[in-house]
Amino acid sequence: MTDHTAIEKQEGNVAQVERTHSGKTYLPQVDIVEKDDEMVLLADMPGASPDGIDLNYEQGELTIQGLVKPRHDIESADLLLQEYGVGDFERRFKLGEGIDPNRITAEFSDGVLRVRLGKTAQSIARRIPVQTGE
Repeated sequence: MTDHTAIEKQEGNVAQVERTHSGKTYLPQVDIVEKDDEMVLLADMPGASPDGIDLNYEQGELTIQGLVKPRHDIESADLLLQEYGVGDFERRFKLGEGIDPNRITAEFSDGVLRVRLGKTAQSIARRIPVQTGE
């Protein structure tokens, strides 16, 4: 496979988007699978809904954001135990030159966001037959 389709995870002191509301933000757990003509990114986003997910591609960067509504009203609830943290999701990836921005699609089902990142024709690996010199 070619290295032009690499996705880079940003770490360290990365400029963050300023949030306009309080609450926790989680990094969704992600699997990335490379196929011949595309890469598929699977992100776990439990509690999110399709209308609360924002997927944006700009200048080679893919941003995934998912809003999660609280399970219950904390003010009126009499919680006996609370172990499950509820919050929004956000994750960013730098995409390599081999991804075609016009071939990015997404679907959301059962708490999992599936993003298909189609490769450019130039970055798709192809087998070259070797002929004999006879």
